[in-house]
Amino acid sequence: MAPPAGPLADRVRGRIAEELSAHGGDLEAARAALIRTAVPDVMALFAASRVGGRYEHSEFPPTAGILKKASQKGADQVWEARPKWRSEELHRAARGGHITMEVTALDMNAAYLSALKTWLPIGKLVHSEGDHHDAKRSGVHRVTPATWQQPDLPSPLGARKEPGDLWITEPTLRLLLRCAKLGYCETPVIHESWTSGASEGLLEKMRRALVEVRKDAISRNDEVALEYVKSMYSKFVSTIGESSANREIRRPDWMHIIRSQAFANLWLKAHKAHTSGLTVVQMSGTDELHVAGDWQQVFPEGRDLSQVKAKTIYTLGE
Repeated sequence: MAPPAGPLADRVRGRIAEELSAHGGDLEAARAALIRTAVPDVMALFAASRVGGRYEHSEFPPTAGILKKASQKGADQVWEARPKWRSEELHRAARGGHITMEVTALDMNAAYLSALKTWLPIGKLVHSEGDHHDAKRSGVHRVTPATWQQPDLPSPLGARKEPGDLWITEPTLRLLLRCAKLGYCETPVIHESWTSGASEGLLEKMRRALVEVRKDAISRNDEVALEYVKSMYSKFVSTIGESSANREIRRPDWMHIIRSQAFANLWLKAHKAHTSGLTVVQMSGTDELHVAGDWQQVFPEGRDLSQVKAKTIYTLGE
């Protein structure tokens, strides 16, 4: 049984109370102050969550060449598999006047907060060659992916159009291997990897604390706490790479892996919709899934992490 997140959650609640008191109860001023300190606050929460942890993670390991940006504003070589897909078959039929269907755009709640539960490398990444995947390690892998030929589901590689080898993260590789077992594609060929021993629990205590505060804030309609929590986890993800906004850690591998996990989680939601009889129409961004059919029989509606929200309803082919 996982230990309760109480004391860590209380740290977050304490910071909110502190700023509300400092600003005389002015909600907007307290919100602005909390968002300004979200990065140091979330790093302090992370540090507190690691006290007594089983593993001592590296905060500034040497950066593998593939994770180094080509220029200050450029990108590195890692493909995060961000989805941008729609069913061309359905859209062609709709444009031709052959079908009309009611589509609901679903929003996955707190996608990056959910994605903090992922296999992260603990130490520095070590190079290896060969077509072998060790489930106890995590990192980035150069693979030749199989051709995706499922018209009703998007490729786990997202919006990639270029053929040939590419560097992908652990969540993307694990999803491709899972798809191969399901018979959706051939097994990807791994050529080389940069990996370290890994844990799925490095961020888990921090994640549970933020989930607890978020859930409590929703029940009390506390928008200040909600925005603060969102700022904490989203800025954690966006600044742990090579950001001047966060001098306490440099783990571009973690940043890519967490983002890719969010995209993999969205794909798994699309797969659940598909296997439950819904029609998957479109998938995009980090958290948007468009489906046709009685989605409320498949996904519970609400604001919790296990629930989804309906953003818009439209008619395809109208």
